Amino acid sequence: MPAWHLRDYHDDDLDQAIEIWDRSRPPDEEPVFPISEVMAATEAGQTAVVAVVGDDVVGIAVAQANGRRAWIILVALSSRWRDRGIGSALLGELERRLRALGVRRISALLPAHAAGTRALEHSGYETRDGLTYYEKVEPRETANTDVLKALGGRVLPDGLWDGMAGMEREKQVVERRIVLPLIEPMLADRYGVAPPKAVILFGPPGTGKTSFAKAVASRLTWPFVELFPSRLAADTSEGLAMALRQAFADLAELDSVLLFIDEVEEIAGVRSGRAVDPGHGVTNELLKLIPSFREHDARLLVCATNSVRSLDPAFLRPGRFDYVIPIGPPDPTARAEIWTRYLRAAEDTVDVSRLVEASELFTPADIEFAARKGAQAAFERNVTRRQGRSATTEDYLTAITDTRPTLTARAIEEFNEDIDTYSRL
Repeated sequence: MPAWHLRDYHDDDLDQAIEIWDRSRPPDEEPVFPISEVMAATEAGQTAVVAVVGDDVVGIAVAQANGRRAWIILVALSSRWRDRGIGSALLGELERRLRALGVRRISALLPAHAAGTRALEHSGYETRDGLTYYEKVEPRETANTDVLKALGGRVLPDGLWDGMAGMEREKQVVERRIVLPLIEPMLADRYGVAPPKAVILFGPPGTGKTSFAKAVASRLTWPFVELFPSRLAADTSEGLAMALRQAFADLAELDSVLLFIDEVEEIAGVRSGRAVDPGHGVTNELLKLIPSFREHDARLLVCATNSVRSLDPAFLRPGRFDYVIPIGPPDPTARAEIWTRYLRAAEDTVDVSRLVEASELFTPADIEFAARKGAQAAFERNVTRRQGRSATTEDYLTAITDTRPTLTARAIEEFNEDIDTYSRL
């Protein structure tokens, strides 16, 4: 049996530490200190020690000090490495470090028979009778609301899914692959279908990737949280990798969530292979966070990119993302439905087929802009001349001419190539 030794806890130990914590307690055991609090303590520089065998973490102990008092908030051991003195050694090392900080009283609160209780007893810790542990827990709804607010998330209104008119081809794929297994989990399990935990949407700008993510959240009635890499980096002095880790830790407090990361190539682009590349740490951090995110029920990560070919190959690997789904530009039938949605009162006076033909390279966002522009022109004319006429086909054709389409023939050609190379349905 290889030898073990103790060392400081490192940020890279997070995934293994969580796995040990999960496996060292019964599924129905409620910990006194949830893993999010333990993670926050380690990130704040509180005392933490791990036992390792080679590169594998087999035990961890964490304490939180406050003046002369410290609380042991985690003792976790791999089941294969119990009864070897590792727990007692971890506690002894914690004590040594805490004493150096001026701590004189060390306390521990653990569920009965939890991992680490025997190590505490062997290390001279005594149970105290006649004490009652009091705790007040905010209602889950209140806690969810506070966390959601802190993350900038929200619960979206009903009906967003039905509002995705004109994108029927993409809606069918998203409905079958993503939505149905999540809203019918028992039926999916009966047929051996695993509900998705993470998907990538790719396609040219303006094709509706963000709208699809919001529509799925609305359909599932799950909170919608969008992470902006540039904002995360600006909100912390500790770096984007640390900000990502903290955001994912906060998300673990929610009962359910759809997490959306747009332009994910900013934090998961192809790595240069040079160790000094600053993008390495961020990409590696995200790669480590995704498996932990996938372990929780009622979670869905949706990443969107305009350039799927620029993503790091490790990021696209099966096992991290269940599906890689193209969201393409609207075909003529889709453009007709989108135009009809925005024409409203002018529908009877407008030749939709001419608008569809004239807007060949338009995305849904382009069509919405041109529709607004045409309606505005008719409104201003009526204000000036008081003719009472509705918007005409010519109003919208003029608006189309004045609108620069997002798409180009080359962009569509590259998108079709990416479908053949990267899509996974």
